[in-house]
Amino acid sequence: MTEWWSGTNAAYIGAFGGSAIGLMGAAIGCMAAMWVPKGKHKGVVLGLMGSLAAAGLLLVLIGVAALASSQPYHVWYPMLLCGAILGLVCGINLPIVAMRYRQAEMRRMDAEALRRS
Repeated sequence: MTEWWSGTNAAYIGAFGGSAIGLMGAAIGCMAAMWVPKGKHKGVVLGLMGSLAAAGLLLVLIGVAALASSQPYHVWYPMLLCGAILGLVCGINLPIVAMRYRQAEMRRMDAEALRRS
């Protein structure tokens, strides 16, 4: 079987993929820090986190397929590493961020009830 890509291409994939994951994580973290306490843009934040967790799972599955098909280390490792990071970080934090949105909604409803009484 031939390699899916060369070691040089794997370095680029790992570098650009890792940088993109880091930048997306920072962007989501900033959005969550600004918007979650206010209960704003719930669909955007949770949608991005869910999409990235799913993309991570897909990368892990492709990496496992590459490993099972006897691809060299430089083919399967970047996919498994990036996929595991995306899947774990976004997958673990998604329910936490969703809970924070629920808490923000409860605070908003309590404030409205206090205003009416």
